[in-house]
Amino acid sequence: MRGRSAWLFSPTLVNGRAAVAPRPQALAKYPVSGFPLRPLNVFLLFSFPPALYLAPMSSLLTSAGTVCILSREESFAELADRINVLAARGPASVGLSGGSTPKAFYAWAIQTKALSATAIERIDWHVSDERCVPLSADDSNFGHAIRGMLDALGVSPTRRFPWPVELAPATAAAAYEAAWLQRSPSKTFDLCVLGLGDDSHIASLWPQCPLIGQQGGPRFTATEWPGRGWRLTITEAGLAQCAAIVVLVAGKAKAPAMLAIACGDYDPLTHPGQVLRAHAHKVTWLVDPSAAASL
Repeated sequence: MRGRSAWLFSPTLVNGRAAVAPRPQALAKYPVSGFPLRPLNVFLLFSFPPALYLAPMSSLLTSAGTVCILSREESFAELADRINVLAARGPASVGLSGGSTPKAFYAWAIQTKALSATAIERIDWHVSDERCVPLSADDSNFGHAIRGMLDALGVSPTRRFPWPVELAPATAAAAYEAAWLQRSPSKTFDLCVLGLGDDSHIASLWPQCPLIGQQGGPRFTATEWPGRGWRLTITEAGLAQCAAIVVLVAGKAKAPAMLAIACGDYDPLTHPGQVLRAHAHKVTWLVDPSAAASL
């Protein structure tokens, strides 16, 4: 996937998967694995009915974005490479996620020293959603980032941007949104890292969440998840303003959700991850083989 020309497909969908001839784009803009387009390829692509094209390294082009089927270590290496590339271009913002896979990434990044000194110096670290608990709590997404990676890397406090969880949920969300408006009026994260729940949720957009379908309004807000309490989360409007989105998915329990999001009938209230279909051109799914088994 790295260091090669890439191809962006303008999708005609076959069972939810993109299936048309590619056109070349720069890898830095559209980080999608591809294949060289020779005259014979051109003849075949335009002479026969569309079918599902598989790029090298087991990449699928779906209605929800590019699905790269990789081992966990390969996924972590790909994510680290993208962060390093961002930092090499200049200061940038990364929105991390919560859950077991990001925690494993933190440990891997420390063990392998995969993040460059430039990334440590230039990246502003956030989380795309957060629980309304102190940073010291085991449920805190940013707290895990601090303890699992940021402290060990020696990231400056000026590069750490937790949600103001000491405030009431609505007030915390409004304060975080106001800070973003001052810092970056027209863009949220340069790279938004998400996870995927077994129930198809992303960030804190959960099934039947009233925020789903609200494509305007604030980029960050508070929502009360029934049975799980108040959450602070990026919204669809915030996702729309991210420069790139990467979703880490691991484990066979995620396979049904992955299939529904990539190939199922559109029903984002049931499968919130489907909201990413609106941004498929900038969404990359780093999925392990067990989670991709149904694709």
